[in-house]
Amino acid sequence: MQRISLNDKWRLTLEGKTFEVDLPHTWNNIDGQDGKDGYLRTKAVYSKTLAPRAGVCYLEVLAANSVAEVFLDGAKLCTHEGGYSAFWTDLTGMSEKGGKLEISVDNSPNEAVYPTMADFTFYGGLYRGVNLLVCPEKHFLPTSNGVGIWATAYKRDDGWELVITFETSASAKGDEVSFILKDRDGKEVGSAKAKGGAGRAVIKVGSPRLWDVDDPYLYTLVGSIEGGDSAEIETAFRYFSFDADKGFFLNGRHLKIKGVSRHQDREGVGNALTPAMHEEDIKLIKEVGANSVRLAHYQHSDYFYTLCDREGLLVWAEVPVISRFSPKRQFNALSQLKELILQAKNHPSIFTWSIANEITIAGESKGLKKALSELDALAKSLDDSRPTVMAAVTMCPVTSELNSVTDIIGYNHYFGWYVGTYRDLDNWLEKWRKTAPDKKLCLSEYGAEGITRYQNSHPVPGDYSESYQAVYHENYMERIAAADWMWGSYVWNMFDFGSAARNEGGVRGRNNKGLVTFDRKIKKDSFYLYKAWWSDEPFIKIAGERYLKRKIGVSEIKVYSNAAKIRLEVGEYSAEAEGAHVFKFGNVPISEGKNVLRATADGLEDVLEIEGVAEEPAEYTLPAGAESFVRNWFASDTDEIDPTRFSTADKVGDLLKNAEVQALIKKFVGNKIPKFLLVLVKPFRVRTLLKLPFVKLDEQMVSMIDRYLQTIKK
Repeated sequence: MQRISLNDKWRLTLEGKTFEVDLPHTWNNIDGQDGKDGYLRTKAVYSKTLAPRAGVCYLEVLAANSVAEVFLDGAKLCTHEGGYSAFWTDLTGMSEKGGKLEISVDNSPNEAVYPTMADFTFYGGLYRGVNLLVCPEKHFLPTSNGVGIWATAYKRDDGWELVITFETSASAKGDEVSFILKDRDGKEVGSAKAKGGAGRAVIKVGSPRLWDVDDPYLYTLVGSIEGGDSAEIETAFRYFSFDADKGFFLNGRHLKIKGVSRHQDREGVGNALTPAMHEEDIKLIKEVGANSVRLAHYQHSDYFYTLCDREGLLVWAEVPVISRFSPKRQFNALSQLKELILQAKNHPSIFTWSIANEITIAGESKGLKKALSELDALAKSLDDSRPTVMAAVTMCPVTSELNSVTDIIGYNHYFGWYVGTYRDLDNWLEKWRKTAPDKKLCLSEYGAEGITRYQNSHPVPGDYSESYQAVYHENYMERIAAADWMWGSYVWNMFDFGSAARNEGGVRGRNNKGLVTFDRKIKKDSFYLYKAWWSDEPFIKIAGERYLKRKIGVSEIKVYSNAAKIRLEVGEYSAEAEGAHVFKFGNVPISEGKNVLRATADGLEDVLEIEGVAEEPAEYTLPAGAESFVRNWFASDTDEIDPTRFSTADKVGDLLKNAEVQALIKKFVGNKIPKFLLVLVKPFRVRTLLKLPFVKLDEQMVSMIDRYLQTIKK
């Protein structure tokens, strides 16, 4: 098979104008991130002249968000619904004379295609590129994963089996198909033969070298059709298991999953990434010391999965069944899950298939369990070697029957940011262990905004400061480490990402929860906190690299390191601290003007120069009037009810008169609540409505609602 890039010189017709563009391309790389007046969600047409090409040919579209149609000289060849998977169409015969190739791409709102509502930008375009595949008459079919060969390793009592399934063209049916497995040095370690068609072959290997996060050893499987095509894939041998009390095991060895989550876009580029950009992301993820990455909330570039294979990063792979369920989208959900698995199952780094994320955030809809069970069954039918998972959200009760659909489960919690305080995570985990001791749990999301221009010596939730983000993660890491029974955790997020609808903390169009900024140029304090916990690379870092003007007097200085003892010096001040990860030096003197801080440990050194000032700059603080939907929960972290603030004892009608409450409803619910329903519930007290049987909230969530209302003044 010959893969020919078609990425150069396309004509893009968009909003009545025509441009010349190269692929990968998105038309939302700017407006999908600036948060101004929405972003362009429409249909555009990419076109170019296809040169004549004899023989068997396929068009390979690596991604088109979110609905695409392909035409050649006006004849429609195919339609594809789903913005994150690849698709192929047969051009054989039609390509011999060439012609005008057109691909229409539409990212307009579409209730039939997931996702329809989510906290990220739905960038439109041909953002991963297009290829022409030229094949011999006898070839492996590329119409499911671009190769037509799948290999899955199984550990047996007497060794290992590499089970190979494949599909060939009809012209190769009955012909001999051979497979050779080679090690990293090119040495043959096993082989098998089969007959062409939809076939199966098995290669037995006694004691293969196992793929591991510390040793991501890959083999190469070469498939050949007699008198025809050949193709190869990378594959590996590894096994894993989960235990509700002991956590995750890779190749029989206990391993705590230290995970980060990743969205695929970046500043000024959108999701039209180059290979070098994918490689930079991998480098940063490895530097922070993570051993796993949750690729949220959709299928990512095949190249990124390949990089994870080669770098030893365990992958949580996911489909965009997110936020709001509708039975109208079930066919599309099943289709996108099938594409994800058939296109990505060769990647040994993938250890679980995620079928949904926060699907109850807008309430538990009728038919949801049945739909999730169908997705779970489909995943198992396509791949019986990996467990299924989904990410639930805080308001989904611990006792929910949805938590029994998948093999393992994750929960997204933002205690200390959107809801509650850190102690609420302790309470929730304790309740989980008592209520669901047999369930295999991870913390699949947690995080706080960290905008690098905001700094604070006394940070609190909702100040959007880099300082509070660090404090938040310091607390979470202590709790995650203490829960040794939990199989892992995933920081939300590794990088800031585009979310066109957002306008929070004085920043439009993005979610700022990343450990690294959107442009990948700044590693925030929280990045170094995780490096201190996770990385084996010796390092030392003084926190507050952007907190360079501090009030004269005394200040707390924090140092992140994986050393055991740290010395801090500034002027005549010198002190040592022993411990791990986070080293705090209180009452460090800050003099007027230049102060040089020097932290040392085991031959390591970090130096930070700060200026002592009478008053810290105003730009360090969130400006008055900046939009925020985050509460300072520390103010309401008490059981006492303040009558000047709202509580569940108040009537819904009184709450609805409050401008802040109206803004919250618009933010999270929009206009989906019927007006007649609001009229009906206005006379009732909130606590009365929360007792209704269809309101599926546990006592902790009801208490949290009360405390949340206590943060809003009447």
